[in-house]
Amino acid sequence: MAELVPDEALRLRATEMEEEEGTGRGEEQSLQLNLEDLDLTSDEFILDEVDIHIQANLEDALVQEALKTGVDLRQYSKQVELELQHIEHASIRDYIKESKNITSLHNQITACDAILERMEQMLSSFQCDLSSISCEIQTLQEQSVAMNLRLKNRQAVRSQLSQLVDELVVPALMISTILEAPVTEQEFLEQLHELNNKINYVKEQAFRETMACADVQHVLDRLKIKAVTKIREFILQKIYSFRKPMTNYQIPQNALLKYRFFYQFLLGNERSVAQELREQYVETMSKIYLSYFKSYTSRLMKIQYEEVAEKDDLMGVEDTAKKGFFSKPSLKNRNTIFTLGNRGSVIGGAELEGSIIVPHAAQKSDVRYPFEALFRSQHYALLDNSCREYLFICDFFMVTGPSAQELFNTIMGKTLAMFLKHMDTYVCDCYDSIAIFLCIHVTLRFRTITAKRNIPAIDKYWDTLLEILWPRFEYILELNIQSIQNTDPQKLGFLDTRPHYITRRYAEFSSAIVSINQTFPNERTNTLLGQLQVEVENFVLRVAAEFSSRKEQLIFLINNYDMMLGVLMERAVEESKEVEGFQQLLSARSQEFIEEILSPPFGGMIAFVKESESLIEKGQLDRLRGEEARVTQLVRGFSTTWKASVESLSRDVMRSFSNFKTGTSIIQGALTQLIQYYHRFHKVLSQPPLRALPARADLINIHHLMVELKKHKPNF
Repeated sequence: MAELVPDEALRLRATEMEEEEGTGRGEEQSLQLNLEDLDLTSDEFILDEVDIHIQANLEDALVQEALKTGVDLRQYSKQVELELQHIEHASIRDYIKESKNITSLHNQITACDAILERMEQMLSSFQCDLSSISCEIQTLQEQSVAMNLRLKNRQAVRSQLSQLVDELVVPALMISTILEAPVTEQEFLEQLHELNNKINYVKEQAFRETMACADVQHVLDRLKIKAVTKIREFILQKIYSFRKPMTNYQIPQNALLKYRFFYQFLLGNERSVAQELREQYVETMSKIYLSYFKSYTSRLMKIQYEEVAEKDDLMGVEDTAKKGFFSKPSLKNRNTIFTLGNRGSVIGGAELEGSIIVPHAAQKSDVRYPFEALFRSQHYALLDNSCREYLFICDFFMVTGPSAQELFNTIMGKTLAMFLKHMDTYVCDCYDSIAIFLCIHVTLRFRTITAKRNIPAIDKYWDTLLEILWPRFEYILELNIQSIQNTDPQKLGFLDTRPHYITRRYAEFSSAIVSINQTFPNERTNTLLGQLQVEVENFVLRVAAEFSSRKEQLIFLINNYDMMLGVLMERAVEESKEVEGFQQLLSARSQEFIEEILSPPFGGMIAFVKESESLIEKGQLDRLRGEEARVTQLVRGFSTTWKASVESLSRDVMRSFSNFKTGTSIIQGALTQLIQYYHRFHKVLSQPPLRALPARADLINIHHLMVELKKHKPNF
């Protein structure tokens, strides 16, 4: 069977080729009919398509195989035709054999056609029924929409009517509660809320001309009058309770806050009664605050220190100054008004917001306070009460912004005016600049506290208070500057080289002001302190000029500069301008003093060193040749007397300075300077003109001298 397959394929291909040849012969015959019109020499006669067709047939696999085997295509074609005829006869016999089945199939198809026809009729009838049902559904939908609309309209009307009826009906419980229940009970407050809602609703419906409002208007009016009467009596009773002696008014205030709705009800329904209650509260609290703070202030002033600064207690006033016969005795110790001490704690975090001073307890314990402590207590009480009052009126009377500020001023205005008058009167006769400055910084801190609490009620008061305090502080500071400027050193009595009491006053005062001023710096204060420092420096120079010798002058200057610098560094910031200025002055005067104390025992050597170095710098070495005798004397004199001179110098320095640390520093500086001079002396003697001197053998070795001088270094 595998060999017959290519043969059959060859036969089929041969048949196709014979058909193509037959077609080709027909075409040749048709072409022979048109030879007259054929122009073989024409350029349009192209045989490309014929070549492509032939090439395609030649590429066929069966044709190529037939050509290779040399099969006769015509014979092969006839064989194929015979086979096809046999196949045709076989298929006809098969068809005749299956004719019964084909007939049965035909009958079945005919029956199916009949069934499908009946189904088509049924579906057509169903389609007609569906069309009628669709119309009915559409009709039902329209009816449903109409019914839904009517239902919504009825529900809307019912909701409005039910709300109207509910709001207009006055229940018996409300009437009995408003008429009989005490105002402090929770049921009364709840029914009052309900009554307020009904009154507002009736007003709204009456504006819309609802006829049913007339039926309940008189009932609501009577209930409103009864509620207003009971609320008025309750609030007036609370306000009158403020006036009782020894009453803590904050307790009834807190009680009123629980019933803040009472005032809201009055404000909305009986404004005249609300205004009456507000005026009664303002009048009562204004008198209470004025009476309380007036009494508290007068009692506080009774526990102030008896010794206060007066106009003659200035920095430049000498302690020996005499007053008139009828003059009041001055402070026992004038220095205390320039010293901060523990007074600065009044602006510390613990004491600034600490408990206020209780005057009768302080009098009982015989405790006295400086003015700034009384000021702090007085104004902390004012701050606390002002914050509480401002929050109360904003909450209870329902005011904000300018309205709240105006109401607060009406209540606290007289009290604040009394405070300002008291401060103005006291400050006019006050000469305690530290107390005034502490009061300024207490005020600045209290103003910050009120800002953090978001209470703007007394901001204007703080500003006015600072306008009173700042000019007075500057005036007192200017008086002190003027007093130092006018101080005559010759009237100060006996003078010695120890630190002067006026410079100590300045040091204490300046360190106090600088330390206080660190939190809230003020340029005007810094400027005045700078002027004061300049005057103090001039004063120290004027006093130093009263000493006859330069050495005593320098000792006085160093002692005073050192004392002022020590106090400033202890209290103030090390980077302050005052500290830096006095450090420079102390360093310069200390260096000058070292030169001064080295001059008597070693002045000859120092002078020779300076002269010789000048000649060497100018290139005049020959002029050193005539100094052999002088050099010999200097070398031998130093070797003989330097130990005794150093010991005498050390004793003299330690006696001259009250501060051991300063004396030690000066001795160390003097010994260091001496070593440097002696080292320079060695260099000068090593120059060619003096190099061959026999006296050079008596020179002390520098390292040996350093070791010996270290033994004289004092230790404290």
